[in-house]
Amino acid sequence: MSSTRLFVLGHLALRGPMHGHQIRRAAQLDHVDRWTNIKPGSLYGALQRMDTEGLVRKVRTEQEGGRPQRTVYEITEEGRHELVVQRAAALREARLSPDPIDLALGHVAGMTEDAVRSAIEDRRASLGHQHQEMCHLREEAAAYLSAMEKMIFEHTLRRLRLEIDWHDDLLGQLPALLVDPSRDTVE
Repeated sequence: MSSTRLFVLGHLALRGPMHGHQIRRAAQLDHVDRWTNIKPGSLYGALQRMDTEGLVRKVRTEQEGGRPQRTVYEITEEGRHELVVQRAAALREARLSPDPIDLALGHVAGMTEDAVRSAIEDRRASLGHQHQEMCHLREEAAAYLSAMEKMIFEHTLRRLRLEIDWHDDLLGQLPALLVDPSRDTVE
C-alpha cells in the first residue's frame, strides 16, 4: 500500500484533472505530513512514475501569467483500478510502524538515568506539542470538516494521547527499569 499513490489517485478521481502544484497544495492544506507518511515534495516524482506506469496521463500543459508551465494530469482507468486496490489495502491493513525508541531503550546500558530521562522528556514534550498542534488545527478546521474528517482527526489525537501516556508511564517507572539485573545476583 502506498499512501502517496492513494492520495494522488484519490484526488484526481475526486476532483478531476489537476497539475502537480494543485495536488501538492492540497497536501499542504490538508497537512498530510502530520497524519500520514506523505511528504508533499515527493508528489511530483510520484506523478511522473504513475504517468510512466499508465495510472495517470498528461492532459495538457498550461501556463498562467508569468508562472511556470504546469502539466495537468488525469486518472486513467488503470489508475482507477489501482485506487480501488490501494484504498482496500489501506482500509484492511493495520500497520504500526516500528518506533526506534524501542531499539534505543534496549541499548541504554552505560547511560545515566538523568541522560535517559532527559531524552525521554524531550520526546514526550515533542509529542505533547504535536498533540496541541493537532487540537488547534482541528479547532480551526472544525466548521469545514465532514463527519469522516472529524473521525480522522480523532484517530490521530487518540494515537498521540496514547503515546504521551506511555511516555509518562515510562518516565514513572524509569528508575526500576534501569536497574541492572546482573547486579542482583547473589554470590
